[in-house]
Amino acid sequence: MRLRSALALPALVAGLALSAYAADISGQWTATFNTQVGEQNYTYTFKVDGEKLTGTAKSANGETEIQNGVVKGDDVSFVENLDYQGQKLVITYTGKVSGDEIKFTRDVAGAAKEELVAKRVK
Repeated sequence: MRLRSALALPALVAGLALSAYAADISGQWTATFNTQVGEQNYTYTFKVDGEKLTGTAKSANGETEIQNGVVKGDDVSFVENLDYQGQKLVITYTGKVSGDEIKFTRDVAGAAKEELVAKRVK
């Protein structure tokens, strides 16, 4: 019985450590992708503090502070509140980090879903 407990404790600690891990995506990332309104070029600047993600999203339409940013393990999500030609658009990003790439899906105000890959600026 003691042997099982002795083996289970390290496994539990390792599991908790991995679940607390958040990918460090701090820094600049760029993406170019096609949308319903043409090709978009973005620069994202991220700062990670624990699981909290802050930063900016910059495109030809301006620069906005990202909101509700979260990094849990390799999963990333945030909201961009974009002013597009006088219209307020809420763009929700969900993504998965893989090395120096993040594969995102953008939900543009519930009207369109767009796939993009952001790459770390080295």
